[in-house]
Amino acid sequence: MATEKAFHTIGIFSRPRREQLSVVVPPLLKWLEARGIKTVLDEETAAALQSGSKGQPRSAVADASQLLLVLGGDGTMLAAARLAAPRGIPILPINMGSLGFLTSFTLDELYPALAETLAGNSSISQRVMLQAELVRAGSVIENQRALNDVVIHKGALARMIQLELSINSDFVCRYRADGLIVSSPTGSTAYSLSAGGPIVHPAVEAFIITPICPHMLTDRPVVVRDYCQLEVKMNGDAESVYLTLDGQRGVPLESTDILRVHRAKEHLQLIQPPKKPYFEILRNKLKWGEA
Repeated sequence: MATEKAFHTIGIFSRPRREQLSVVVPPLLKWLEARGIKTVLDEETAAALQSGSKGQPRSAVADASQLLLVLGGDGTMLAAARLAAPRGIPILPINMGSLGFLTSFTLDELYPALAETLAGNSSISQRVMLQAELVRAGSVIENQRALNDVVIHKGALARMIQLELSINSDFVCRYRADGLIVSSPTGSTAYSLSAGGPIVHPAVEAFIITPICPHMLTDRPVVVRDYCQLEVKMNGDAESVYLTLDGQRGVPLESTDILRVHRAKEHLQLIQPPKKPYFEILRNKLKWGEA
């Protein structure tokens, strides 16, 4: 899918405390200004500059922008995604981290990618978002989106936790494990992959349910259609058990809590390199075929 809308205001999210920003951002701002593009900086980006200018909270940057430019790794990208998706704002991700499955443009590709995006020639991948609701005593106490995954996991204590999974109100099974991951296809290359889950192409309409170190070796990852409504109940002691969204936001759980996960109404619009197919990115990131 190609971009069509014109971008007059671009918000910039950056990875905190990244020394490269002081080198990369000033000429970038001049390049955009020369093309009549207004920029809005988050606080992390502004702090890396010597101009003394103050940035804005990321939610305010997203409110004021028509496009988000992310300079960082996948963590910065995930934080940006949760703000961009409900606002319908595309993200152009530039990798200044390490692995970078989501930030698939390199720093050398920054200006060509921007030029193509501003000209309306870039390609957009529509990515499914997860909607997670945490219910406690009959009330929804958390209602958050995630791009990669929603995870229930144990904390510092070594004992396993017990969880009960239902799909569309049908009982599936009870897990005794270190936790449970519900991931989108985008998140299938993140925590789920390290826990033994499959890689799922982003265009596949699916959720991946992956137990973390299950007690029973027959408890294997399951892939279901993403129109399903998933429900996970705590089944036992919830001491030192947490709900984590995209590995960034954590909520301590109680023994009667219920987690409900379904597909969010909005998709993330992720700008991708048109000449880098998905499997080329996988080969490069996962070192496939290397001796």
